Amino acid sequence: MLSDIDICRTTSLSAISDIAEQAGLLEHEYHPQGYHKAKVTLDAVSRLKDNRDGKLIVVTAITPTPLGEGKTVTTIGLSQGLKKLNKSVMACIRQPSMGPIFGVKGGAAGGGHSQVAPMEELNLHLTGDIHAVTAAHNLAAAAIDARIYHEQRQGFEAFETRTGLKALKIDSKNVVWKRVVDHNDRALRMVTVGQNEINKTINGYERKMVLISLLHQN
Repeated sequence: MLSDIDICRTTSLSAISDIAEQAGLLEHEYHPQGYHKAKVTLDAVSRLKDNRDGKLIVVTAITPTPLGEGKTVTTIGLSQGLKKLNKSVMACIRQPSMGPIFGVKGGAAGGGHSQVAPMEELNLHLTGDIHAVTAAHNLAAAAIDARIYHEQRQGFEAFETRTGLKALKIDSKNVVWKRVVDHNDRALRMVTVGQNEINKTINGYERKMVLISLLHQN
Protein backbone atom coordinates (compact mmCIF):
# COMPACT_ATOMS: atom_id res chain seq x y z
CA MET A 1 0.00 0.00 0.00
CA LEU A 2 1.34 3.43 -0.96
CA SER A 3 1.97 5.99 1.76
CA ASP A 4 0.16 9.34 1.73
CA ILE A 5 3.18 11.14 0.30
CA ASP A 6 3.71 8.47 -2.39
CA ILE A 7 0.06 8.76 -3.45
CA CYS A 8 0.47 12.52 -3.68
CA ARG A 9 3.71 12.41 -5.65
CA THR A 10 2.50 9.82 -8.17
CA THR A 11 -0.76 11.65 -8.91
CA SER A 12 -0.97 13.89 -11.97
CA LEU A 13 -2.00 17.37 -10.83
CA SER A 14 -3.76 20.08 -12.81
CA ALA A 15 -2.30 23.55 -13.14
CA ILE A 16 -3.82 26.16 -10.85
CA SER A 17 -4.84 28.16 -13.94
CA ASP A 18 -7.00 25.24 -15.10
CA ILE A 19 -8.57 24.90 -11.67
CA ALA A 20 -9.24 28.64 -11.49
CA GLU A 21 -10.95 28.52 -14.90
CA GLN A 22 -13.10 25.56 -13.79
CA ALA A 23 -14.06 27.55 -10.68
CA GLY A 24 -15.25 30.42 -12.85
CA LEU A 25 -12.47 32.86 -11.97
CA LEU A 26 -11.21 35.37 -14.50
CA GLU A 27 -7.50 35.71 -15.14
CA HIS A 28 -7.16 38.99 -13.22
CA GLU A 29 -9.04 37.60 -10.20
CA TYR A 30 -6.24 35.41 -8.88
CA HIS A 31 -2.48 35.64 -8.36
CA PRO A 32 -0.56 32.38 -9.01
CA GLN A 33 1.82 31.35 -6.22
CA GLY A 34 3.72 28.72 -8.15
CA TYR A 35 2.23 26.03 -10.38
CA HIS A 36 -0.32 24.53 -7.99
CA LYS A 37 -1.61 27.36 -5.81
CA ALA A 38 -2.88 30.94 -6.05
CA LYS A 39 -4.47 33.73 -4.04
CA VAL A 40 -7.97 34.87 -5.04
CA THR A 41 -8.55 38.63 -5.10
CA LEU A 42 -11.59 40.46 -3.76
CA ASP A 43 -12.45 41.42 -7.33
CA ALA A 44 -14.05 38.01 -7.73
CA VAL A 45 -16.25 38.61 -4.70
CA SER A 46 -17.39 41.96 -6.09
CA ARG A 47 -18.17 40.49 -9.50
CA LEU A 48 -20.16 37.58 -8.11
CA LYS A 49 -21.92 39.37 -5.23
CA ASP A 50 -25.29 39.30 -7.00
CA ASN A 51 -25.10 35.58 -7.81
CA ARG A 52 -27.38 33.22 -5.99
CA ASP A 53 -25.83 31.90 -2.77
CA GLY A 54 -24.74 28.29 -2.68
CA LYS A 55 -25.21 25.82 0.15
CA LEU A 56 -22.72 25.67 3.01
CA ILE A 57 -21.77 22.43 4.76
CA VAL A 58 -19.73 22.89 7.93
CA VAL A 59 -17.56 20.01 9.15
CA THR A 60 -16.45 20.56 12.73
CA ALA A 61 -15.44 18.94 16.01
CA ILE A 62 -14.72 15.46 14.70
CA THR A 63 -12.40 13.39 16.90
CA PRO A 64 -9.88 11.72 14.56
CA THR A 65 -9.71 7.95 14.28
CA PRO A 66 -6.45 6.16 15.16
CA LEU A 67 -5.56 6.50 11.45
CA GLY A 68 -6.00 10.26 11.59
CA GLU A 69 -9.35 10.50 9.82
CA GLY A 70 -10.88 13.69 11.15
CA LYS A 71 -12.23 17.04 9.92
CA THR A 72 -9.87 17.47 6.99
CA VAL A 73 -10.20 13.97 5.58
CA THR A 74 -13.99 14.14 5.98
CA THR A 75 -14.17 17.54 4.29
CA ILE A 76 -12.02 16.50 1.33
CA GLY A 77 -13.79 13.17 0.92
CA LEU A 78 -17.19 14.85 1.05
CA SER A 79 -16.11 17.35 -1.59
CA GLN A 80 -14.83 14.58 -3.84
CA GLY A 81 -18.09 12.68 -3.42
CA LEU A 82 -20.22 15.71 -4.31
CA LYS A 83 -18.05 16.38 -7.37
CA LYS A 84 -18.55 12.77 -8.42
CA LEU A 85 -22.28 13.51 -8.34
CA ASN A 86 -21.65 16.42 -10.76
CA LYS A 87 -22.23 19.06 -8.11
CA SER A 88 -20.38 22.37 -8.21
CA VAL A 89 -18.31 22.15 -5.04
CA MET A 90 -15.34 23.82 -3.40
CA ALA A 91 -13.69 22.88 -0.09
CA CYS A 92 -12.37 25.52 2.30
CA ILE A 93 -9.91 24.32 4.96
CA ARG A 94 -7.53 26.24 7.21
CA GLN A 95 -3.84 26.67 6.56
CA PRO A 96 -2.10 24.28 8.95
CA SER A 97 0.44 25.34 11.53
CA MET A 98 3.88 23.76 11.32
CA GLY A 99 3.69 22.74 14.97
CA PRO A 100 1.80 19.42 14.65
CA ILE A 101 3.37 18.57 11.26
CA PHE A 102 6.66 17.47 12.78
CA GLY A 103 5.03 15.69 15.72
CA VAL A 104 2.90 12.60 16.24
CA LYS A 105 -0.16 14.19 14.64
CA GLY A 106 1.52 14.86 11.32
CA GLY A 107 0.27 17.24 8.66
CA ALA A 108 -3.16 18.62 7.90
CA ALA A 109 -3.49 17.76 4.21
CA GLY A 110 -5.75 14.75 4.73
CA GLY A 111 -4.61 11.25 3.84
CA GLY A 112 -4.79 8.41 1.38
CA HIS A 113 -6.80 9.35 -1.69
CA SER A 114 -8.62 12.01 0.32
CA GLN A 115 -5.95 14.69 0.59
CA VAL A 116 -4.90 18.10 -0.65
CA ALA A 117 -2.04 17.96 -3.14
CA PRO A 118 0.78 18.77 -3.22
CA MET A 119 0.73 18.07 0.49
CA GLU A 120 4.22 19.45 1.13
CA GLU A 121 3.19 22.87 -0.14
CA LEU A 122 0.06 22.93 2.01
CA ASN A 123 1.84 21.75 5.16
CA LEU A 124 5.01 23.82 4.76
CA HIS A 125 4.33 27.54 4.35
CA LEU A 126 1.63 27.42 1.62
CA THR A 127 1.61 31.09 0.51
CA GLY A 128 3.58 32.33 3.52
CA ASP A 129 0.70 34.11 5.25
CA ILE A 130 1.29 32.58 8.69
CA HIS A 131 4.95 33.64 8.55
CA ALA A 132 3.91 37.16 7.58
CA VAL A 133 1.54 37.31 10.56
CA THR A 134 4.29 36.00 12.86
CA ALA A 135 6.78 38.60 11.61
CA ALA A 136 4.30 41.47 11.94
CA HIS A 137 3.23 40.34 15.42
CA ASN A 138 6.80 40.05 16.67
CA LEU A 139 7.70 43.40 15.12
CA ALA A 140 5.02 44.98 17.32
CA ALA A 141 6.46 43.12 20.34
CA ALA A 142 9.96 44.41 19.56
CA ALA A 143 8.60 47.96 19.15
CA ILE A 144 6.97 47.78 22.59
CA ASP A 145 10.22 46.65 24.22
CA ALA A 146 12.22 49.30 22.33
CA ARG A 147 9.83 52.03 23.48
CA ILE A 148 10.09 50.91 27.11
CA TYR A 149 13.89 50.88 26.84
CA HIS A 150 14.26 54.34 25.31
CA GLU A 151 11.75 55.95 27.68
CA GLN A 152 13.27 54.47 30.82
CA ARG A 153 16.93 54.89 29.81
CA GLN A 154 16.99 58.65 30.33
CA GLY A 155 13.60 59.27 31.88
CA PHE A 156 10.26 60.28 30.39
CA GLU A 157 10.93 64.03 30.19
CA ALA A 158 14.30 63.57 28.50
CA PHE A 159 12.72 61.15 26.01
CA GLU A 160 10.01 63.65 25.08
CA THR A 161 12.53 66.48 24.71
CA ARG A 162 14.88 64.41 22.58
CA THR A 163 12.29 62.80 20.28
CA GLY A 164 9.33 65.16 20.30
CA LEU A 165 7.12 62.16 21.09
CA LYS A 166 4.84 61.80 24.08
CA ALA A 167 6.07 59.20 26.56
CA LEU A 168 3.75 56.19 26.72
CA LYS A 169 4.98 55.21 30.21
CA ILE A 170 4.34 51.52 29.58
CA ASP A 171 4.53 49.35 32.69
CA SER A 172 6.94 46.58 31.64
CA LYS A 173 5.48 44.27 34.29
CA ASN A 174 2.04 44.44 32.70
CA VAL A 175 2.83 44.00 29.00
CA VAL A 176 0.26 41.48 27.74
CA TRP A 177 1.36 41.48 24.08
CA LYS A 178 3.16 38.16 23.59
CA ARG A 179 5.67 37.08 20.99
CA VAL A 180 4.59 34.17 18.81
CA VAL A 181 6.14 31.25 16.96
CA ASP A 182 4.57 28.82 14.49
CA HIS A 183 5.79 25.62 16.10
CA ASN A 184 5.85 23.97 19.50
CA ASP A 185 8.91 24.86 21.57
CA ARG A 186 8.64 24.02 25.26
CA ALA A 187 11.89 25.83 26.09
CA LEU A 188 10.37 29.13 24.94
CA ARG A 189 7.02 28.94 26.69
CA MET A 190 8.28 31.09 29.55
CA VAL A 191 11.53 33.01 29.18
CA THR A 192 13.29 36.03 30.62
CA VAL A 193 14.17 38.81 28.16
CA GLY A 194 16.34 41.90 28.48
CA GLN A 195 19.15 40.26 30.45
CA ASN A 196 22.28 42.44 30.70
CA GLU A 197 25.82 42.38 31.90
CA ILE A 198 26.35 43.97 35.33
CA ASN A 199 25.74 47.74 35.33
CA LYS A 200 24.56 47.74 31.68
CA THR A 201 21.10 48.19 30.18
CA ILE A 202 21.86 47.94 26.45
CA ASN A 203 19.60 44.88 26.06
CA GLY A 204 16.58 46.55 27.62
CA TYR A 205 14.96 45.95 30.97
CA GLU A 206 14.72 42.45 32.29
CA ARG A 207 11.26 40.94 32.49
CA LYS A 208 9.60 37.56 32.24
CA MET A 209 7.71 36.82 29.05
CA VAL A 210 5.35 34.13 27.79
CA LEU A 211 5.69 32.93 24.21
CA ILE A 212 2.61 31.51 22.52
CA SER A 213 2.45 29.08 19.62
CA LEU A 214 0.61 30.38 16.57
CA LEU A 215 -1.34 27.14 16.20
CA HIS A 216 -4.52 27.26 14.12
CA GLN A 217 -7.46 25.33 15.48
CA ASN A 218 -10.90 25.08 13.93
